[in-house]
Amino acid sequence: MKLYYMPAACSLAPHIILRELGITADLVQVDHKTHRTDDDRDFLELSPFGYVPLLELDDGTHLREGAAILQYLADLKPELGLAPANGTMERYRLQEWLNFLTSEIHKGFIPLLYARHARLAGTYGTDTAKPKLEARFAWLDGILAESDYLLGASFTVADAYLYSLMQWGQAEWLEPTYRADIHFNTLDNLKAWYLRIRTRPAVRQALDIERLR
Repeated sequence: MKLYYMPAACSLAPHIILRELGITADLVQVDHKTHRTDDDRDFLELSPFGYVPLLELDDGTHLREGAAILQYLADLKPELGLAPANGTMERYRLQEWLNFLTSEIHKGFIPLLYARHARLAGTYGTDTAKPKLEARFAWLDGILAESDYLLGASFTVADAYLYSLMQWGQAEWLEPTYRADIHFNTLDNLKAWYLRIRTRPAVRQALDIERLR
């Protein structure tokens, strides 16, 4: 099994889950500018859009979407509870969270990241993207006032996904990465959740490997 990743990208989430599962996989780093892998392959031949994560199974099968990859990995060891059992309402709640994180948080960051790195603020509509994303994080802060993790009392793949996306914002307690113009310092529940996630051994291992600390 191979996980294609870029440091500090959303591929950090499946990287964390691999560590949580104790599964050995080859990590293949992709250069975000050249789209060459660290074993000198053209990543665009594997992923036409050039984005990570991409999971390559031993039989050559490819999974290219983060939410699908996270659920696939969690189902390899269902006894660890990183995803509720298929067919249960709890599993649909997980999928609800993964869809929310993909469409409202992950995609919400994109205009701000492009504006920062490509100086295209006027093109990508940051005037509407920023307040919308801030409102979503304020809502998340309220959710985390009521529970330790997104699905309640237990860590799941949804928490790993949100943690990876948090790297793109700004707060004095965050790991330094892309730094979009979204600030979290006033969101105390989100801060407590983030610091709790960061103490997990699997998270620390993934951060070390991706040199994010």
